[in-house]
Order: sequence, then C-alpha cells, then structure tokens
Amino acid sequence: MKTSQILEQIGIPRHKLYYLEQKGYIAPKRIPIGDLEAREYSELDARKIALIWKYLKKGFKHKAAYQKAMEDLDGKSVQKGRAI
Repeated sequence: MKTSQILEQIGIPRHKLYYLEQKGYIAPKRIPIGDLEAREYSELDARKIALIWKYLKKGFKHKAAYQKAMEDLDGKSVQKGRAI
C-alpha cells in the first residue's frame, strides 16, 4: 500500500505517519524510484497505523498508543489462532 493510500484510508496526517516510522513503530519497505524512494506499507503496517491513530485521537501519547495497538493486534492473533 502506498503512502497516499494510507493517508486517505486512515486519515492520519503525513507528519504523524512519518513520526511512527522514525520511532520504529512501523517499518515500510523502501522502493527505489530513480533518485527517490517510495514507501510500501504491508497489511500489518496498515493495521498498526490504524490502531495507533485510533488511540492517538483518544489522547494517548505515542508510546502508549503503540503499546495499546500491539495489545489489540496480539489479542486478535490469539483469537484467530483459537478459531482455526
């Protein structure tokens, strides 16, 4: 998923998205395009971003929002694992 798609679908501001990357909370793949690089986000990155943004909008600080998002993702993974 491209940066523009993430921004449009999730509604997170670009500077917040790049801050999450800078802090190491997400790690998009870098695709060289001439002298520039484009970011390619995985489905997992997109889910993390959406959850982190949800908690940031509720007033959580970045680290706490990331931790809550990871708890949500871990909980969903466990639930999926049990359903199989």
